[in-house]
Amino acid sequence: MSKKIVALGASNSKHSINKQLASFAASKIEDAAINLLDLNDYEMPLYGIDRENESGIPELAHQFKAQLKDSDGIIISFAEHNGAYTVAFKNVMDWISRIEKDVWYNKPMFLLATSPGGRGAITVLEIAVNKFKHMNSNSIVSFSLPFFQQNFNTESGITNEELADAFQEKLNAFVAAL
Repeated sequence: MSKKIVALGASNSKHSINKQLASFAASKIEDAAINLLDLNDYEMPLYGIDRENESGIPELAHQFKAQLKDSDGIIISFAEHNGAYTVAFKNVMDWISRIEKDVWYNKPMFLLATSPGGRGAITVLEIAVNKFKHMNSNSIVSFSLPFFQQNFNTESGITNEELADAFQEKLNAFVAAL
């Protein structure tokens, strides 16, 4: 029986390297049904309690949340904007957290991050891991890919052998938790 994986790049860039990394990671899971989400399909008003009280929770938040609920595991690759989540991701997370307390449905998670630079968006990845471990008691595995353009190729994936091995080890741990 194939596993259902939701994967997304936590960015609204049309050319998101994090969406590429999330898609790559999901594609490496054998016998998996992949649901690659695009945050641009879930653009909603900025979250605010006044807006929620006046208009309720947007239907797009419910649709996004339903995708998570219908999955066996979640892969998110984080873009780093000023050392934190992108506004696009944070806004979706804020809205879906208002639907019910269990944001991630206690699903195994593979949290990734990449950037053009040498730190590989490690700051936002650390923020996500530290935040999500309080929101999800299931397995949370993480991996950062530095220097995306030098270490990733759309045809072959991660080109640096040491990083490819480290990625595979983390992917194996995620798959084992599914």
